[in-house]
Amino acid sequence: MATNELRTRKIVAGTVGNTLEWYDFAVYGYLAPIIAQQFFPSNSPTVSLISTFGVFAAGFLMRPIGSLLLGHIADKLGRSKALLLSVTLMAIPTTLIAFLPTYEQIGIAAPVILTLLRLLQGLSVGGEYTGSSVYLYEISPQSKRCFIVSWALVGATFGVLLGSGVAALATSLIPTDDLSIWGWRIPFAFGLLVGLTGFLIRSGNKSDDTDMPPSPHNPVNVPVSEVLRNHRPALLRTIACNILNGVGFYLTFVYLTSYLVTYVKFSESQALTINTSVMIVFMFLVPVLGYLADKFNRRWLMLIGSGGITIFGLPLFWLIHHHDTYLVVLGQLGLVVILASFFAPLMATMISQFPRSVRVTGYSLGYNIPLAIFGGTAPLVATFLIERSHLQIAPAFYLVAAGILTFIVVWYMPDTVQDDD
Repeated sequence: MATNELRTRKIVAGTVGNTLEWYDFAVYGYLAPIIAQQFFPSNSPTVSLISTFGVFAAGFLMRPIGSLLLGHIADKLGRSKALLLSVTLMAIPTTLIAFLPTYEQIGIAAPVILTLLRLLQGLSVGGEYTGSSVYLYEISPQSKRCFIVSWALVGATFGVLLGSGVAALATSLIPTDDLSIWGWRIPFAFGLLVGLTGFLIRSGNKSDDTDMPPSPHNPVNVPVSEVLRNHRPALLRTIACNILNGVGFYLTFVYLTSYLVTYVKFSESQALTINTSVMIVFMFLVPVLGYLADKFNRRWLMLIGSGGITIFGLPLFWLIHHHDTYLVVLGQLGLVVILASFFAPLMATMISQFPRSVRVTGYSLGYNIPLAIFGGTAPLVATFLIERSHLQIAPAFYLVAAGILTFIVVWYMPDTVQDDD
């Protein structure tokens, strides 16, 4: 098989799990009001919805644990084994949710089982995105690393779009009463097809030297101990840079939809249409900027991205707060372009700071800790800031603060990387 064809198959294998991961994320969020009725019945719809999103948030708490477990497997036994396990751990809970009895059928056991399934998914997510990113990094030539690694983010973005599309199709084609009774299960059942596809692609992807664990001449018994003992600066840099990752992504692509409905008084259809459109732009823009990062300088592109958020975050959010659709789209597109310039080289740059023997563990910890603390809570923090300050553009200050911190860290970040292996 030609080298380029083999590499393409490996890129697909590394990307497909992220599509499933974010497909489930989008489906659960989109159908949250219906899930709330079925598993957390209450006299107050708000209480039910809070309980549903509480289960969603619980999955984030499992991410750091998943990063330790799957990172250890990847660094000790090989990348391919960990990736096959992670896609399996994602596909099974997603499919089981489709057939899970409701509260009316089995009582309190229903929300308990749902919570356990979401925790299992969170465990998988903790190793999937970072594990696949490292895998893509290690199969790519040095001259194309930002470009090829950026496809992990493309896969994740496509998963969100796929999940939103399937959920929207189900809600438009199935009558409301039927949707509440059985129709909501169809998007989750579709996850079986997505997961099976990912499993088959990864199981059929033959291992080679790039998938193997480190050389026995460089043994590491407990990768996490090695990271904490000898690679703390790299870990702290990775955590700091991924604060902007978490805050920027979840404010722009998750929170702004609700923001437009609540404060700008757009319809849900308008808000979702804008969000979907800018996500498509983002998906196509990331690999282009990854290509440019390889051709020029990945660190400078990260400085442009974080500096751009620092300077333009507030004005762009001011545009989003307008009632004029064109200004809102312009503001959100501005955020997307700036964030894409930061995200595109981010993964390869952070991965390159860790030696191969602890690469998955180090990067996974550095990614999942800030995503669990700052990413999953970004919508909650944004809502809290508006309520306390009575200033509807208050979330912009949170975004700008993350941009300032990241710019400082990237500015002082050494250029030395582990690109020699």
